[in-house]
Amino acid sequence: MKAVFYETYGDPDVLQYGEQPDPKVGPDSVLVDVRAASVNPVDWKITAGYLDGALPTVFPVIPGWDVAGVVVQPGPSVVEFEAGDEVIGYVRMDTVGLGTFAEQVAAPVRTLARKPSNISWAEAATMPLAGLTAYQSLRAVGVSDGDTVLVHNGAGGVGTYAIQIARAWGARVLATASEKNHDFLRSLGAEPLTYGEGLADRIAEAAPEGLDAVVDFVGGDDWVASLEHLRTPERVASVTDAAVKDKGGRYIFVRPNPADLLALTELVESGSVKPVLAESFPLERAADAFRSSIEGHVRGKIAVTVGEQG
Repeated sequence: MKAVFYETYGDPDVLQYGEQPDPKVGPDSVLVDVRAASVNPVDWKITAGYLDGALPTVFPVIPGWDVAGVVVQPGPSVVEFEAGDEVIGYVRMDTVGLGTFAEQVAAPVRTLARKPSNISWAEAATMPLAGLTAYQSLRAVGVSDGDTVLVHNGAGGVGTYAIQIARAWGARVLATASEKNHDFLRSLGAEPLTYGEGLADRIAEAAPEGLDAVVDFVGGDDWVASLEHLRTPERVASVTDAAVKDKGGRYIFVRPNPADLLALTELVESGSVKPVLAESFPLERAADAFRSSIEGHVRGKIAVTVGEQG
């Protein structure tokens, strides 16, 4: 099969496009014809070697954890999916090596759910990691109807999902971003706040009675500054800074969870959540997709597509 792969750590220039062995399908996995995958910051960080101390790696590495595609061969013990089913998945394995930037991937059933019927392949591919991160972060801090929630980095890939999910659950959402993204945040249902110096005062003005929950998707000092307005100290979660645990909060490293993924599918199909696709590249231009992600300043997510997008 054709795939994107790398044989040594480095910048996007190490990515190659060429032949790799076909995947082997285990008893509780399915073979998926990939229609699209998406780029997450963790992908290029792994490629650069930044997570070498935490994640076992087997070279050559096919990057990618997100997938949208069609089941072509269920494993012998699989009852959840049949050939022809359209699925999405957060296909994170115990080792780094066999990812989703390829024509096919063997995906464990525990990583998959059905694809929403009302969006494109590229949009669907943006859902798993970013959507699950947002969903699991909001669940960790117990967001529910009537809460006032602050989302840090609301215009990013995870933040766009978090705003919409929290709104679907009945919460009022404040979100930080640069001023150029304020109208975009409003279109998602959030009340925008400019990040940086003076944020605590802006929070006090927007939410004089305080915040019920805070979710941080950017790191830095802003999430710490917002804690003085948090009514219940432990209702804070961060995906970037494990020091949040010292404040009584939760550090989130997203986990594959088919029930959570199905809940996201249902939110998308109901119209409550709409994936925000910033850019799309063909698979052979994965290095350009990585560069775009590294440069940042995109609204939503970046996808790579495989084959015809019918």
